[in-house]
Amino acid sequence: MDLNIDNLQSVRPLTTRSRLSREFWPMLWLAGPVVIAELGWMTMGIVDTIVVGKLGAEATGSVGLGNNLHLAIAIFGMGLLLGLDAMVSQETGAGLEDEARSSLAQGVYLGVVLTPFLMLGVLALIPRLEGWGIRPEVLALTVPYLKALIWSTGPLMIYAAFRRYLQGVGIVKPITFALVTANLVNLAAAWGFVYGSWGFPKLGVEGSGWATFVARVYLMVVLIGAYFRYGRGVHPTFRWPKIEWSRLRRLIVLGLPASMQVTLEVGVFATATALAGRLDPASLASHNIVLNISSLTYMVPLGIASAGAVRVGQALGRDDPKAASTSGWTAILIGGAFMLVSGLTLLTLSRPIIGVFTEDRAVIASTTRLFLLAAAFQLFDGVQVVATGVLRGAGETRLPMICNLLAHWGIGLPIGYVLAFVLDQGIVGLWCGLSIGLVLAGLANLATWDRKARRLRSGLDRVAIA
Repeated sequence: MDLNIDNLQSVRPLTTRSRLSREFWPMLWLAGPVVIAELGWMTMGIVDTIVVGKLGAEATGSVGLGNNLHLAIAIFGMGLLLGLDAMVSQETGAGLEDEARSSLAQGVYLGVVLTPFLMLGVLALIPRLEGWGIRPEVLALTVPYLKALIWSTGPLMIYAAFRRYLQGVGIVKPITFALVTANLVNLAAAWGFVYGSWGFPKLGVEGSGWATFVARVYLMVVLIGAYFRYGRGVHPTFRWPKIEWSRLRRLIVLGLPASMQVTLEVGVFATATALAGRLDPASLASHNIVLNISSLTYMVPLGIASAGAVRVGQALGRDDPKAASTSGWTAILIGGAFMLVSGLTLLTLSRPIIGVFTEDRAVIASTTRLFLLAAAFQLFDGVQVVATGVLRGAGETRLPMICNLLAHWGIGLPIGYVLAFVLDQGIVGLWCGLSIGLVLAGLANLATWDRKARRLRSGLDRVAIA
């Protein structure tokens, strides 16, 4: 896909409105396939939830709990690879293709080294779950699911490295294809392993974990194939890069704050899921349904954030800070507009959406109340994730980490805990706290990007391309 369309823009001075207007279509052109890819990623979890939903509220809750716990640890490794967004996009913008491929290689090496430690982290977590007050009937299903799911960690890390690279150079169609078709692979494997269809062993909830493993191996293989197709086709003398310690060190320096930020954000929802496990099965099931839906809408601004990171990074690689500022603001406006529509949709179509997941009246009643809160924080959730993405494209990963730490862990989760368990407001109280954290994170990250954009436009911040 040829996304180098900046040369079509006029060189005459432009107003801010004109710059935003001209950036809109290039941003949307890149963001569209990435958004579809993010939706494909999220719908894999929704497919799992729907498939096991026929087994009861305990099964629905255990899959959501297990998936969140695994992701809370695996996301640390995936987050380290987010440093590739800035490195690859800036190197691509500067025309340094060999350096971009070397950055990918360092990401692959890092992912391979991290895999056994991440798997051991999940295994170490399992014996401690009994002390968290999770209901025994839910825990009994969660443990075997988690033990199957951890085998997908390695493929997940390698997939993440290749995905960051392909996005950074503007090759996004293979990512979309991989994630859309992976849903079909996951659905077939889940139906087979969960219910014993088509000659598969009947494994129940555990089978959903093995289906996810199969789907993630598929994702890894497709993206590796896409890389070699494009890489070898353009560079016949292709050689896989060796370890470059200075480049690996830069990846870690950029990626560690980004990793901490996404780990903190995912971790707060994983912790909330564990806390919801102390409540009745209907509350846990409703928590997981709303978390799935709000995570699905979150995928759209997340895709826009990735596109924004690429556009900002490539503009800085071309030494055009004004274009970088325009790209960032355009991404934020697109993401915010979508999430406004998303919030209104959740308000007006809550009952039909909930009906897709469950027919249990207690779960429906609890989920309907949570939908009101989810609708209220949509705009802020979208703004915070897009602002974080464009900051990452500019090489700023430390301040978003601090913003999310304070908003979610310092304020949101403690308030949610007090409301849920001290003031006896249950799952609604827990989600009130989560909502407050998201609102504060959105406002803080938006202010951080505004300051960064002003400094870029004034020439106070310069980006060094390795």
